[in-house]
Amino acid sequence: MASASTFPELADRIARETGCVTLTFNFRGTGTSGGDFSASGWTADIGAAISELLETRAVEGVWVVGVAEGGTVAIAVAASDLRIGAVATLAAPRSLRELAREPGRVAVHARRLGMITTPGFPASLSDWGRELAEIDGEAAARRMEGRPLLVLHGSDDAVVDVADARALTAAAGPDGELRVVQAAGHELRHDPRAIAALLGWLDRLP
Repeated sequence: MASASTFPELADRIARETGCVTLTFNFRGTGTSGGDFSASGWTADIGAAISELLETRAVEGVWVVGVAEGGTVAIAVAASDLRIGAVATLAAPRSLRELAREPGRVAVHARRLGMITTPGFPASLSDWGRELAEIDGEAAARRMEGRPLLVLHGSDDAVVDVADARALTAAAGPDGELRVVQAAGHELRHDPRAIAALLGWLDRLP
């Protein structure tokens, strides 16, 4: 997706203003990344990015920032990957179950967007949909074992209801922090108030 090209700019700003080492990537099937969109693929992509960061840089801890469905996947990965010390999400749904309700329609849409390009993928539409249904950020947030979770959401998000943000935050308990950006829509990474909140949160992390 063309919008993916803006993520390096955000990563550069985070590095510049917090002093953190940053790594940004496009999930498979998005931006300039090859491969085909799948829940298991995106989960593996986050793990590979973390491994790359830890192996090539003098990094003591890893914090993950995920946008939209990428944020939901990030929480799901953090529940079982203790290398992740904290997670922040922007406009993330509480789970990917809605996508899994009609996997055929979602697969067709993904092909139109160029997120699926391999003929015959997925081999099993039902298995592919089941993987999506298993990405449950709300359940995963309960298993983050005391690690911080920042949930940023626009009050006027027409794609993901703000109720999802409240559910994710509540699931994280005392380690969850919700910031609802008033009159903001779904594209929070372009909202200076949301980015300021993210930078402030990152700066406060130990």
